[in-house]
Amino acid sequence: MVSSHGAVQVAIHPQPFSATDQLDDWLHGAASAAAATAVFMGHVRPQTMGGAPLEALELNHYPGFCERILLGMAQQQLLDHGAHSALVLHRVGRLLPGELIVLVAISGDRRGPVQRCCSALLELLKHEAPFWKREWSDGAGIWLMRNTPL
Repeated sequence: MVSSHGAVQVAIHPQPFSATDQLDDWLHGAASAAAATAVFMGHVRPQTMGGAPLEALELNHYPGFCERILLGMAQQQLLDHGAHSALVLHRVGRLLPGELIVLVAISGDRRGPVQRCCSALLELLKHEAPFWKREWSDGAGIWLMRNTPL
């Protein structure tokens, strides 16, 4: 599902997506007049929180609600940091180690506010976004009660 409001574009993807294609489209659209852009791409780590080999990471969300929360987070961070536009793409479903799980891009007039905005938004996504995560290892799934540290 894609949610867009002015300078913020949010999408939850049940299937893999091309970060370069998505970023290219966004850079030629909402971020085309920006002097600075910060980009973060996160991939599924190869180990569980306990250090065992990870078979897969399963992410679930409540469609519609999750996008609204992410949209609000991005809008607030743009205001707080003086940045202009944001792209937030997140995967759900069963992901394998190394797969792209999140893409966040922020644009604006100056590198400092853009980099700070990107970092702050990533921390909010990591700790406040309404995703349920389950790690699969050795054929068993364990629901996570916390996220990995910064």
